[in-house]
Amino acid sequence: MKLRYIIFRKETPKTSEDNDKPKTSEDNDKFEFTDEPPITVKDETGKEHTVYRIRAKKDIIVNGIIVVHNGELGGFIEKEENLDYKSNAWISGNAIVFGDAKVYGDAWVHDRAQVYGKAQVFGEAVVAGDAMVHGKAKVYGRAVVAGNAEVTGEAEVYGNAMVFGKAKVSGKSNIHERAMVYGKTKVCDREVAGDEKL
Repeated sequence: MKLRYIIFRKETPKTSEDNDKPKTSEDNDKFEFTDEPPITVKDETGKEHTVYRIRAKKDIIVNGIIVVHNGELGGFIEKEENLDYKSNAWISGNAIVFGDAKVYGDAWVHDRAQVYGKAQVFGEAVVAGDAMVHGKAKVYGRAVVAGNAEVTGEAEVYGNAMVFGKAKVSGKSNIHERAMVYGKTKVCDREVAGDEKL
């Protein structure tokens, strides 16, 4: 059984006078932090991070399709820098992005997925389900990381590659083109490319 590194704990509700939710930039017309009580999460080192739910301040359109409506609740982030407010990227459901992780471009992190550490999700990439992307990992292009998959270390998943199931990609692995890593497969310091399936 895979040990998850995150612990949820609802904080004591704060009044509007002592609410210490993060501030957003004046030119951030994409999202705002809600007054919903924050959640405390722990990373794999045990360090605590406080994350806050976001809400869209406008419709977000990708390729002519509205993917997020104005007023719709999003997922949780620790600080404004976790979600680029100048792009169409979005975090929804109960997904959490914290630490120095960043989601940008047209990327989408949703369900209960977690992105943290110094990880990056960008391009048209999707991280979904209970997937975790952390360390200095990168997921980009049109890649998908889903299920209970984990991408960590300095691994990169890109192109149209997919990592799902309970697969783990770590080290300096490169999963790209149309490659698929799934099931309980573990890939470390390896390239998986083309139409290869593991």
